[in-house]
Amino acid sequence: MSRIQCPRCLRPQTHCLCELIPCLESRTRVLLLQHPSEVGHALNTARLAALGLSNAELRVGEVFEDLATLLNPPGYRARLLFPGEGAQLIETETETGSGPDLPLLLVVPDGTWRKARKLLHLNPLLAQLPRVTLPEGAVSRYRLRKAPGPGALSTLEAITQALEILEAPNSFAALLRPFEALIEGQIEAMGAETYQRNHGNP
Repeated sequence: MSRIQCPRCLRPQTHCLCELIPCLESRTRVLLLQHPSEVGHALNTARLAALGLSNAELRVGEVFEDLATLLNPPGYRARLLFPGEGAQLIETETETGSGPDLPLLLVVPDGTWRKARKLLHLNPLLAQLPRVTLPEGAVSRYRLRKAPGPGALSTLEAITQALEILEAPNSFAALLRPFEALIEGQIEAMGAETYQRNHGNP
């Protein structure tokens, strides 16, 4: 018998995260393009980001037929948050001197690195966007997935850090509250011994 699910956060009703999800405003618009394989994942951080930001949209798919429209909302300039050749370090608006300019549409592919690259391959308009990347040295709190390399963050963590840089001194730390609760709940359900054996952290 399947457990009753919260229709908003998609967690079991007994572990609903909605009370912890903020509703934060941002000048930056966030467009999350989620690979379908991530939708049913217990740690669906892209959904938490979309729920926690009033100026965010989550789309699920491999090919987005209306991508040209999604990437050109009036009053924004699109940037792809993804490392790679030619990616510029993300900066505050005061650093770039672009205060009066259009705010960013931050386009964030969500999936494993392989699936995210597939999204770029299947949607050439994405690959053509100017890229921005985060400073090196970030440490993920995502203790339940093996990071593919140093500085690898979950989608929610990457968005939070990007917004805190772009819109300093505004804080977006509240976005991480349901994420932390989700991880703690998973570790509790797993049991400390199993967690230590599989993940090697206290």
